[in-house]
Amino acid sequence: MDRLYLYDTTLRDGQQTQGVQFSTPEKQRIAEALDALGIDYIEGGWPGANPTDSAFFEAAPKTRATLTAFGMTKRAGRSAENDEVLAAVINAGTGSVCLVGKTHDFHVTEALGITLDENLENIRASVAHLVAQGREALFDAEHFFDGYKANPGYALSCCRAALEAGARWIVLCDTNGGTLPGEIGRIVAEVIDAGIPGDRLGIHTHNDTETAVAGSLAAVEAGARQIQGTLNGLGERCGNANLTTLIPTLLLKEPWASRFETGITQDALKDLTRLSRMLDDILNRVPTRQAPYVGSSAFAHKAGLHASAIVKNPSTYEHIDPALVGNARIIPMSNQAGQSNLRRRLSEAGIEVDKGHPALAKILTEIKAREDQGYSYDTAQASFELLARRALGIMPRFFEVKRYRVTVERRKNKYDQMVSLSEAVVVVKISDQKMLSVSESMDESGSDRGPVNALAKALGKDLGPYQGYIDDIRLVDFKVRITQGGTEAVTRVVIDSEDGTGRRWSTVGVSANIVDASFEALLDAILWKLVRDGAPAS
Repeated sequence: MDRLYLYDTTLRDGQQTQGVQFSTPEKQRIAEALDALGIDYIEGGWPGANPTDSAFFEAAPKTRATLTAFGMTKRAGRSAENDEVLAAVINAGTGSVCLVGKTHDFHVTEALGITLDENLENIRASVAHLVAQGREALFDAEHFFDGYKANPGYALSCCRAALEAGARWIVLCDTNGGTLPGEIGRIVAEVIDAGIPGDRLGIHTHNDTETAVAGSLAAVEAGARQIQGTLNGLGERCGNANLTTLIPTLLLKEPWASRFETGITQDALKDLTRLSRMLDDILNRVPTRQAPYVGSSAFAHKAGLHASAIVKNPSTYEHIDPALVGNARIIPMSNQAGQSNLRRRLSEAGIEVDKGHPALAKILTEIKAREDQGYSYDTAQASFELLARRALGIMPRFFEVKRYRVTVERRKNKYDQMVSLSEAVVVVKISDQKMLSVSESMDESGSDRGPVNALAKALGKDLGPYQGYIDDIRLVDFKVRITQGGTEAVTRVVIDSEDGTGRRWSTVGVSANIVDASFEALLDAILWKLVRDGAPAS
C-alpha cells in the first residue's frame, strides 16, 4: 500500500477564516487533538507574524506529528542568511518548515515587482538555507494551477528550483480555488511526467467551487502523496479542503481504502465526530448539521419509508456505519413518521414497544397535532422521548413547577448609563417540599444576559436531591423561530444542551410568549437528563 501523508493547516490557514482567531491555549488544545488522531504534519502558524503564533511555538506541545512552521521565501536583494522574516521561521525550532513562494509569472512581476529569475533564486536559496539548518523543507507553490495554465514552463521551473535545493515536498496550491478536479488531476499527472516525483508532491486546494475535497482526491489519483487541509473546512473565503470529509473517505471508501495507508487508525477514526464538534465548541459556532460523516443529520432518516428499511438493514440508506466515525443514527420524529419509524426511535432511546401497541397510534397522533401547533420533533429528539414516555406511562415524576416569574428592569447605573437587569423566580415542589430559587442574569462583566438566561439559572439553581445530576448541564445553542406571523405569532424555541461527558441533546418549546416557550424547552432539557442518568422519582 502507498503511504499518504496528511498535513493539517487549521491553526494557520484555518485561522484566516473570517471571525476566527485562536488563542494560544486553544491552538495547543487543537494540536494535541490532531496529534492523537494521527495527523502527520501539524502547521502551527507563522512565527513572527503575530504574538499568538509566536507564543504557540515557544510553548508548543510535544507531538508525534511533525510540527511545522510556516513562512515565505526570502526577499530579493538580500541573502537567506540575512532575511529576518526567514530567520524568525527557522528560530521557531520546528523539525519542518513550509515556505510559500510565487509560481505564477503574473504575480511575480506584478505583485512582487521582481524578475522571474530573481524569484527562482529566492526559492532556491531559501530552501537550501532551510536544509542546511537541518530542517525538512516544504515549498508551497502558490497560485500553481493558474500559473501552470498561463505559463507551464515557468511554474515547473519554480518547483524544480525548490526540489533541486532539497525540498522534501513540493505542494501544488490552487490558491484561488477555481481549478476543477479534472484539471487538477491532469496537471498533477503532467507535473509528474515532467520529472517531479509523485511521492514528493502535495496538494493544497480551496473550496471556492465546492470541489476542494474532489480536487484533492483527483491529485492523489494522479500521483500526489501529501494532502493538505483543515478541520471542518476552515479557511479564508469559502474554506480549504475539509479533512473531516477527506479522512474517512480515504480510510473507508474504495479505491482509496485498499490502495493507501495513512497515520490514522480505524480506532482513532471513531473520535472524528468528537474532534469536529470540539473545534466548533472552541469557535463558539453551531456545528453544521448536514456536514458529511460528522454532522448530526448525516445519518438522520426522516421519511417513514426510509426508516422502515433502516430497521431491516441500515445499509439500505446509509453509505457507512455511523459508528465508524463516532457518529450516531437518528430516526427523527415528524408528521411524516410511521409506526416503524416510531418504534425504531423508541428502541434507540432504550424503550421497547411491541408492534401494534395502542400507545403508538396515540403518540403519532399527538406528534402530528403538536407539529401543527408549531412544534418540531425532528430537531428535538429529547422532547420527543419525554412525550413518548408520558404516553406510555413510564415517565418518572421528579418535581413539579408551581410557578415562575421573570422581570426585566431598565434603569441607570452608578455611571448614569441606562442598563437592563433580568431576574427570575422559580418555585418547584419536590415530594412535599416547596423550593424557591431567585437568579439574576448578570455576568462577570456586569452585563445583562437576558431573561431566558435568568430563568435557566433559577431553574437549575436548587433542585435538592437532583442538583448533582444537572450541575454539568450547559446551554450550547438557542434558536428562535416565529412559526405564525401577525398579532397572534407563535414562537418556537429549540435549545441544544450538553453535559460534562460531551453528550448533547435538543429540546423544543412553543408558545405565543418567547419566555414561556424557552421555559418549556429548558424544563425538558433537565427532565431528559434526569431520565437518562437514572435519577430516582420523588
